[in-house]
Amino acid sequence: MTRLDDLTLARLRHTMREPDLSGTRYRLEGMAGAGGMGTVYAVLDTELGRRVALKVLDVQDPEVEARLRQEAQVLAQLEHPGIVPVHDVGRLGDGRAFYTMKLVQGERLDRYAARDLSLPSLLRVFLRIAEAVAFAHARGVVHRDLKPQNVMIGPFGEVLVLDWGLAKVLAAPAGPAGPPLPWRRGKGQTGEGAVLGTPGFMAPEQEAGESATVDARADVFSLGALLQSLLPARPAAPLQAIARKALSPRPEDRYATVAEMAADVDRFLEGAPVSAYPEDFLRKALRVLSRHRVAAGILAAYVVGRGLILLFTHR
Repeated sequence: MTRLDDLTLARLRHTMREPDLSGTRYRLEGMAGAGGMGTVYAVLDTELGRRVALKVLDVQDPEVEARLRQEAQVLAQLEHPGIVPVHDVGRLGDGRAFYTMKLVQGERLDRYAARDLSLPSLLRVFLRIAEAVAFAHARGVVHRDLKPQNVMIGPFGEVLVLDWGLAKVLAAPAGPAGPPLPWRRGKGQTGEGAVLGTPGFMAPEQEAGESATVDARADVFSLGALLQSLLPARPAAPLQAIARKALSPRPEDRYATVAEMAADVDRFLEGAPVSAYPEDFLRKALRVLSRHRVAAGILAAYVVGRGLILLFTHR
């Protein structure tokens, strides 16, 4: 009897679990990725003639299916350029639940950030991420699993926040993004005591299983960890202060909203003072000089030149 190696066994298992697309409008093209709840495949929508991503559960479990459907509902309601749109939801011939969404192509943020990119470029990507997350918060949704691996940078510079499978639905007030969504609680909602998230990126209250108290400030913490992962070994003090504030163990010590944190990052990029980094006179002077290097250089040259002229004139 011939023993099969691990790679061959893995391929066989994958082949056996390929989705049964019979009776659907989709034709399988290949595997695109895998997540905690299921597998993502690249498929062809034969009716519209476009390639889309199909996410299907690896198991038939009512609770997991409820979470998959909630993820699809969350994505369908969050219409934002930084959030992947959902196209369809249903059940395959083999009984497993699925939904289809835009097929995202590009590079994960952790790999993108490993390139030799300028800090301002990475900070502008961070601001795009924060914008999408702030939009979700305004619509009553907390992501709860923000990390570089869940952000995709497209070939034309698109920034997309992915994997909303652990999203928590909150009651949200009406705001610029529109009225709160008519969410219904039930299956798919996380019970108290469940620990969901990624170590190193999830807030202390998530690690403690305090699901009932988790709110938008948990995403602020995750964004602080994400920001820190983008910074050089010795970042500027204001950036360190921004990350430290976002990463405060107590939610009340963090930025109250993602928008407030993003505003500080934007101010840093503009050379303006940030709220997380109080300035004394010397720090302010150094920041102003750094912001206006050319003008400061010209002024310094002028002062030195005038001094030399006066020195030689009075000899």
